[in-house]
Amino acid sequence: MNLADSFIPRRINAGTFVTAYAHAELVRRIRGDVRVMLPVCSLGTPAERLGGLGPWVLPPLYHEALTAELQTELIERIRQCFPYYQGSRARAEWKGRLDVVELPRTPPPSRAKPRVVAFSIDTAVEQHGPHLPLATDTIQSYAVLERLAAEVEGVVVGPPLDYGQLTWGLPFGFSIDITAPLLTRYVTGFANAIVDWLAPDALYVVDVHGSIVHRNAIQAGLKASRCRHHAFRWLYDPLTAFGPERGDVHAGGIETAIIHAIGTGLVDAAWWPDRLDDLAVGQLSAQTANELSSDVGQFVRYVESRPLNGIVGKIHNFFDLDGPSLIDRMLGVARGDMQRLIERAQ
Repeated sequence: MNLADSFIPRRINAGTFVTAYAHAELVRRIRGDVRVMLPVCSLGTPAERLGGLGPWVLPPLYHEALTAELQTELIERIRQCFPYYQGSRARAEWKGRLDVVELPRTPPPSRAKPRVVAFSIDTAVEQHGPHLPLATDTIQSYAVLERLAAEVEGVVVGPPLDYGQLTWGLPFGFSIDITAPLLTRYVTGFANAIVDWLAPDALYVVDVHGSIVHRNAIQAGLKASRCRHHAFRWLYDPLTAFGPERGDVHAGGIETAIIHAIGTGLVDAAWWPDRLDDLAVGQLSAQTANELSSDVGQFVRYVESRPLNGIVGKIHNFFDLDGPSLIDRMLGVARGDMQRLIERAQ
């Protein structure tokens, strides 16, 4: 069973959810007096209902995972980041609006109790260069989870938690960092809501986002939840030799290879592969990105003064990789995790 299908982009630059679009396309389209909608809804609210809110829609926040205080703090932080980081030149020039829309609460659906609910906690609103969708991390996670659920009886694919901690996207815009402390609190509320909603025996949570701060915050949130049995996996664990160890860490060759293998329609044909050299010229080295990460203001000024495109890594790494085999490696560790989790929860 897949409860997340309509939330996962299947084609780049299509639909109303901003997460399906590449950064370059959003810069071109979200300008002037455009309105972007931030829904607050129930876990059972259909994606189609959210997509009808307007021409541009952010991923939702969920009533069941929020206290009034946490909702206020999350919305304030999202406003600080989106569409451009507060204090940046692009933010000063932006004339649009971010409107919060609170939809009515709905009761949980009646469903059979699953053995495991599997979902991702990725940074779905994060620029991934001119050629990949914002939701690149989430798309990769769900490519693994959907195959896993097809193989293992009793596994339900749950909706993603689409906000997390990030740094590298903020200077470029169209990226949201909710900070580690807010992420931990939201993960706790989200995990509790999934337990109350579906009453699973266990939760399996994954991500592909590279930030150790993000991963630690997730695990702290799960530990504080009411879920007795859970497991967390950074799905890039078996891929470090193919990307991170080569300095190819964000929107470069490894992520392009995996997304291309998931679906060629998820890579923007206006950029890939004919403008490969343009992508390479605009990439930033992992070393420089790490050096700038401690001071977001300095990072913003650095990006504003250079023709960078949001890639942190080496786009040419793509040609040394086989996307399907990389997905198989991620699926392999997920299979082992799932077997051990089910055994513990019995």
